[in-house]
Amino acid sequence: MPATKYTFLDFAEEILGEAKKPLTYQEIWTAGQDKGLAEKLASLGKTPWQTLGARLFVDIRDNPSTRLIKVGKNPSRFFLAARKSELTEEDLRDTATSKVVPAKREIGFDFHERQLHPLLAYFAFTNTAFNRGKQIYTKTIFHEKSKHNSLSEWVHPDMVGFYSPIDDWNGKLLEFNKATDKTAIRLFSFELKKQIDRSNYREYFFQAVSNSSWAHEGYLVASYVQQQDDLLSELERLSTSFGIGIIFLDLDDIDSSTVLFPAKSKDYLDWETMNKLCEQNPDFETFIDDVQRDYAGKKIHPSEYEPITNDPEEYIKKIRAGK
Repeated sequence: MPATKYTFLDFAEEILGEAKKPLTYQEIWTAGQDKGLAEKLASLGKTPWQTLGARLFVDIRDNPSTRLIKVGKNPSRFFLAARKSELTEEDLRDTATSKVVPAKREIGFDFHERQLHPLLAYFAFTNTAFNRGKQIYTKTIFHEKSKHNSLSEWVHPDMVGFYSPIDDWNGKLLEFNKATDKTAIRLFSFELKKQIDRSNYREYFFQAVSNSSWAHEGYLVASYVQQQDDLLSELERLSTSFGIGIIFLDLDDIDSSTVLFPAKSKDYLDWETMNKLCEQNPDFETFIDDVQRDYAGKKIHPSEYEPITNDPEEYIKKIRAGK
């Protein structure tokens, strides 16, 4: 009978079993390295500590029988659920966060653009350098369901997302927030492309500008960005001028994915464009309805949004194999 595979969750549980306080995923990784546990893991990417953090976030989100808990935010720390009674007020205080170093690779295989959607969902939920410890839920907007006309080109984003403080705020504060004119919900828009290069960057960028005008933050997302200084400088200039962020999804090491240029966050929504999207696309209308219902009920229902893979490396292998 084959030996049971030693996972990142096993790695975390072994360290947290001896930890005297909750640890960030970076601290768990460092402690595991010191004990030589990294050698027991089957495979490692360029940033295994990011992979560890992502596995912890997904397990706590989706696994009812998880033996782990998330403590605090900015950044989140982790502890064994069985030792929850040992936590003190000091343990629950928030501290500082960390940063990811970008990496960019040329694509060596073909795939459909929409196959990037599960990877963006994974990135938005797990990557703390992007979401600042506030997990973002996403949903695909299927363009083929839209009522197209000559005036609706470049209106529909590929994916939308939201953050709601339901899991972070006191229930009384949520009720108070609902009574004000402005809620703490943040909406995101994503335009996904396989690659950005000199031949297409302007078209893709301004498509993202058009498709993201309604949201608090808009992003152009790609799995390859051509490495030329003048192109990167122009992308940075456009991003600064129009407020659209650029995300790189690293298909060689998904947990090394990062924001190349940040979006400019707005404090308002474009309600007229959102109304147009609701009228033209049932997926967008359903997304708005789901977010509103979850916020009103103080409970997020993950099944309403994009599934988040718990094994992105295996998913990418299938993409490479043409599946």
